[in-house]
Amino acid sequence: MPEVIFGSGSLKQVGESCLRLGAKKVLIVTDEGVIEAGWLDQVINSCEDAGLSYGCFQDITTNPKDYEIEQGVKIYNQCGCDAIIGVGGGSVIDTAKAIAILATNGGEISDYEGVDQIKIPLPPLVMASTTAGSGSEVSQFSVIVNTQSKKKMTIVSKSLVPDIAIIDPETLSTKNAHLTASTGLDVLTHAIESFVSIAATPMTDVHAKNAIRLVSENLRPSVASQLNATAKENMAMASLQAGLAFSNAILGAVHAVSHSIGGRYQIMHGDVNAVLLPHVMEFNLLAAPNKFKEIAELLGENIAGLSSIEAGKKAIDYVKTLSLDIGAPQRLSEMGFEEYMIKEISEIALNDACMITNPRDITAVDVEKILRLAL
Repeated sequence: MPEVIFGSGSLKQVGESCLRLGAKKVLIVTDEGVIEAGWLDQVINSCEDAGLSYGCFQDITTNPKDYEIEQGVKIYNQCGCDAIIGVGGGSVIDTAKAIAILATNGGEISDYEGVDQIKIPLPPLVMASTTAGSGSEVSQFSVIVNTQSKKKMTIVSKSLVPDIAIIDPETLSTKNAHLTASTGLDVLTHAIESFVSIAATPMTDVHAKNAIRLVSENLRPSVASQLNATAKENMAMASLQAGLAFSNAILGAVHAVSHSIGGRYQIMHGDVNAVLLPHVMEFNLLAAPNKFKEIAELLGENIAGLSSIEAGKKAIDYVKTLSLDIGAPQRLSEMGFEEYMIKEISEIALNDACMITNPRDITAVDVEKILRLAL
């Protein structure tokens, strides 16, 4: 994990954090939403107060693309930068990490797909998350779309763990209800998948379990009101802890399939996870019934006298109800996913790094069944 600075107003510490890492000129990676909300101005002021020069790169789309990374690297080199700040959600932070890879290692971003392909150390990385969702600010992941193959590349390396992660709950106050719901269900997916992962440990379980509990208690009020500071702070902590859990325990079939869909469709990652999560939970219940029983308890369900399987089913029902309550999409077809893509997506998903740690053995046919249920 990186050094973590958490709390309201912590965004103002970005510049000083870079200075501590020896930076002189930083590339600030962000997007239009962050700029419109006014958070980039705070970051720039912080850099100026620290005496840092800076350049900016902001041309980032949902599900960042390989050519966007190349554009960011050009600006990094043209400005003579020696460190990178990411200010935004998962797309921004994944982009910032990918720019860092090419700035020092060269080549194309596709060269680094998979596990531990980065050979040369990256420049200092300071990541400031503005959504309670991706956990990328503390993780060893970067997910980028390969526009040639039209699939998401999962890059996994300890080199991608930022030096400093800054989580300022105040930034969540500018997110609308849809984005809050989508990113919040991404947090829940991270927590549940890392908890039942075959690579889970007692250390990751602590973070995953607390994240599940925090989401169950705070996601609804966070979606209901942009001004609920307590709910925002608790969702920011849930995102942080879920990020620490999945960075070390990895994930499962929800993310493997979601990555595969995101490579072909411009759909918000959290929305896809929201639809897939209960269906994958139903599939995985057989492999980890005791853990699913514990998930039900963490979600606040009364499981007295129930078997592990019965309790696990209550956890699945809870997730379905939560998704409905906060207005999340209920079917993939609502978002433009087409039935003829099921077979191809299923085959791509099997090769995603996240599938390795899914608790139940899974085949392309199994994935097809899940996608038909979610369609």
